[in-house]
Amino acid sequence: LEGYLLPGSYQFSRTARPEDLVAGLAKAFKDGVDDDVLQGFANQGLTLEQAVILASVVEREAVVSDEEAMIASVFYNRLAAGMRLESDPTVQYAVGWNDLQGTWWTNPLSAADLQINSPYNTYQNNGLPPGPICNPGLSALRAVAYPAQSPYYYFRAACDGSGRHNFAVTYEEHLGNACP
Repeated sequence: LEGYLLPGSYQFSRTARPEDLVAGLAKAFKDGVDDDVLQGFANQGLTLEQAVILASVVEREAVVSDEEAMIASVFYNRLAAGMRLESDPTVQYAVGWNDLQGTWWTNPLSAADLQINSPYNTYQNNGLPPGPICNPGLSALRAVAYPAQSPYYYFRAACDGSGRHNFAVTYEEHLGNACP
């Protein structure tokens, strides 16, 4: 069910069984992904599964939720141009648990990490990964249904610690957005 359990705050009775918790999160997903969102996915040419996969990548890339639609647009632009997604969170997912950092989300990634042999490594494989890399929230799902329209093909974290990103049209511009 990875990808289909809606993150959020829930109230369950103390006697709820684990399957009741999973059912509640899955129901919230079904309720939140309404006909409007499903139509947005269809308008983008995506199945529900493809949309959930892409939304999971957007969820992990975006730190500031108001950038989710712009990040989604970058991924759509890259896919339309036949480019790889080259998304760090997909590699982090492929790498798995990092004992030294005590996290599932290794940061920063090494050059060796980017070479990992996995269908989730979007630096090595074209298209979407084979499954979601997390459970996306409704805002990421809506961003995939209704992405921003942009000329951008690249983004990287801004150097100010804000969690925001700098977007670029060309690779040269992208390189210029690197932190000193």
